[in-house]
Amino acid sequence: MTKKLTQKEFPETKNDLPVKVVQFGEGNFMRAFVDWQIQQMNKQQLFNGTVAVVQPINQGLGEMLRAQDNLYTVLLEGLIDGELVETSEIINVLDTVINPYQAYAEYLALAENKDLEFVVSNTTEAGIQFNPNDRLEDAPQQSYPGKLTAFLYQRYQAKLPGLTIIPCELIDRNGDKLKEIVLRYIELWELPHAFKEWIENDNTFCCSLVDRIVPGYPRDTAKEWSEKLGYEDQLMVKAEPFMLWVIEGPQSLTESLPLTKAGLNVIVTDDMTPYRERKVHLLNGPHTAMVPLALLAGLSTVDEVMNDDDFRPFIDDLFTKELIPMLNLPKSELDEYADQIKERFLNPFAHHQLSAISLNSISKFKARLLPILTRYIQKNNHVPTYLATSLAALILSYRGDQVTPADDQDIVTFFETAWQTPATVVVSVLSNTHLWGENLTVLPGLSETVQLKLDALETNGARQVVQDLKGEK
Repeated sequence: MTKKLTQKEFPETKNDLPVKVVQFGEGNFMRAFVDWQIQQMNKQQLFNGTVAVVQPINQGLGEMLRAQDNLYTVLLEGLIDGELVETSEIINVLDTVINPYQAYAEYLALAENKDLEFVVSNTTEAGIQFNPNDRLEDAPQQSYPGKLTAFLYQRYQAKLPGLTIIPCELIDRNGDKLKEIVLRYIELWELPHAFKEWIENDNTFCCSLVDRIVPGYPRDTAKEWSEKLGYEDQLMVKAEPFMLWVIEGPQSLTESLPLTKAGLNVIVTDDMTPYRERKVHLLNGPHTAMVPLALLAGLSTVDEVMNDDDFRPFIDDLFTKELIPMLNLPKSELDEYADQIKERFLNPFAHHQLSAISLNSISKFKARLLPILTRYIQKNNHVPTYLATSLAALILSYRGDQVTPADDQDIVTFFETAWQTPATVVVSVLSNTHLWGENLTVLPGLSETVQLKLDALETNGARQVVQDLKGEK
């Protein structure tokens, strides 16, 4: 019989380190990202602290974690510098898991821990929201910011130092938004002005950007992993080897949270904007650019695109000729990041479906590629070829006869109507301010270039168009 993952079976996993971190959220991402990093610091005796996890909702993983003495395995699978990585590691940094819906007093008592230094969170993009119905006397408050405000008020009343708060939710300026909502609760609950000053002066709210693909529990290979590891783990979590954490905060963080000293890919900066732009435009952007062309050519996954003799040069040239030159970071840094992204796209374990990425492609093109396209035209006085080709393919894919569009019904309906007059479809689409937030026909040469690319796609097909691009300067 396979043994269970517990401290009894693995006594070396026990530790007596103090709780330094409170973590809202016990899902796959936080366990494979933040907790994994804390373990790397602890292994080098750089941090020497553990994590108290708070379930943000009543239905969580607390019982499953407790059944394994809060142990679980992180599996890293992917490519690093061209080498295949496949590793496993038992993570033992979780000290306790508290469900505030069932143990609110225990949750508040955590605020009086003198060793506490950090709060981290990932409560989904919808987690950092203001709920006007939350009250201080609730046990607990429904929203994460409400729970955090009550927690910090308990700490303030105990006359303890403030904390560094680093949300990992995937929203822009997450730290600023979280602090803004905490201040709204202080006003709503009519808490003392001195507490507000303590929040402002003694606590640090950092914005952060996280980057690691975490597929989660390896359902398809769990049995094989159990046999390989020699134990059963209901909470093993698979992630890619690559990770990046950009934290906008004081440089003193590099000492109190010595992630970079542990050799981790962490950047502490006073302005994370360029790094957010870098991720949106260099990681998410190429995904969006490749999807319509590749689907029209009959490809299915990202790694198929990257291993295709016609499409790989398209992706390489898109990076070097149109995306990287438009970003405000050192070129060497951007080139290195681009190489990492291409390697991640080649991950043989991921099988990232193009159809999944194609969901809401119009809004994705607007956010990820349109700023680059606009900037390129303004700077160079001509239209970027690869982005224009992708945009033409996007318009063609929304015709619906070769690719099934996955978008809001009103957008799909608009394209159905626009395609009823093929001669004007490009102008109809580019002039639709509802789609783009602006009239794109005013960009010099864009309508004409997109029309030429659309004609070529219809006449010759996506693969031939991509092949022809290899000969262009």
